[in-house]
Amino acid sequence: MLSLRVLARLLDYPTAELQEAAGEMIEIIDAERRWTTSRRRTLMNWCQRIADAELLELQAEYVALFDKGKATSLLLFEHVHGESRDRGQAMVDLMNEYENAGFELDARELPDYLPLFLEYLSTRGEADIARWLGEIRHILALLAARMEERDAEHALVPVALLALIGAEGEVEAHREAARTEERDDTPEALDAVWEEEAVSFTAESDQDCAMQSAEGRRLAERKNTVPSDPVKIMPSGPSAG
Repeated sequence: MLSLRVLARLLDYPTAELQEAAGEMIEIIDAERRWTTSRRRTLMNWCQRIADAELLELQAEYVALFDKGKATSLLLFEHVHGESRDRGQAMVDLMNEYENAGFELDARELPDYLPLFLEYLSTRGEADIARWLGEIRHILALLAARMEERDAEHALVPVALLALIGAEGEVEAHREAARTEERDDTPEALDAVWEEEAVSFTAESDQDCAMQSAEGRRLAERKNTVPSDPVKIMPSGPSAG
């Protein structure tokens, strides 16, 4: 699915090469009949705006959205495992998935970097794509809600991914939380990151760690469970409206 590669590029740091490729990306999006006409048009218009915009402005917007705070992080496991040790094991498992499929990584990016993950999915069949999008649907919905709250067009990417499995409506469940949660990209929040926090080793903190680890294992456990209602890619069709 070349459309997944386009979505991956739209989440990359903006470059002159990205702007030059806008025409090709528009053609690929226009050919993706799994999306409605309206969704395709919205994505194509965004590609055209990228082509027409000042590159420095695009780069400044990207840095403001993705390089300040973790709420909109493109590292998938950060939203599931946080800083727990389970994240390391999840990375190893995903690396094994890539290697078994013959997918070679560029050492510059972590395996759970969403654009890289989409590159991998673009090489897989529809069943694998649907399974993986189903696994990360809650992360995509949360990211979409947070990006929408920040008026970022990048929200179009997770919504488009959810639309491939008919799950775009799940974003609504996260919008209130995204609207009311404390921002982590303010100067005050960024300064607080550098402040040292006291660490206490109590029964309560040990229990919290155990709970965090259990949460971190959920994604891997769901992967090994056969769902009663498998996720499927939405069928393509010329009459999508």
